[in-house]
Amino acid sequence: MNTTRIGLGGGCHWCTEAVFQSLKGVISVAQGYIASNGKCNSFSEGVIVTYNSEEIDLQLLIEIHLLTHKSTKNHSMRDKYRSAIYTFSKEGNTKAKAILSDLNKNKSDPFVTLVLTFEEFKLSREAITNYYYSNPEKPFCETFINPKLKLLLENHNTYINKNKLNHLKAKILL
Repeated sequence: MNTTRIGLGGGCHWCTEAVFQSLKGVISVAQGYIASNGKCNSFSEGVIVTYNSEEIDLQLLIEIHLLTHKSTKNHSMRDKYRSAIYTFSKEGNTKAKAILSDLNKNKSDPFVTLVLTFEEFKLSREAITNYYYSNPEKPFCETFINPKLKLLLENHNTYINKNKLNHLKAKILL
């Protein structure tokens, strides 16, 4: 198994966590706060996704990330919800930038997502980790997470973890 990590931020980490927990090939998702360096050295909500690159590749993870948060909009909460891909190596950084550049081609509304070097991570408190799968009936889950998971089902159904598929379909498509 070829295990790799990528950090992703853009919206609420509860939402991001649920999206990536739902994918096959994803081994674990750590929810918390990520910081880079320079002007992006403040902590912003995000997740660290550990995945098997033989089952799911970086390009697909980035495509899903861009699809499931407001990746083309700057807004007043961008410090708290920085749209970013955090890389753990120079090679990963180069690859993520190339993928993002390719996905940006011919877009009328370009991505505001940054590719940044991972520097530091603070794990969320245990009471709010695995938020969606522990609390799917909560109003926050129904209002904010379910629409993202519906996008995931509609656009990347073949990549949904089969253990999560029936739950997602029952909750979102009915």
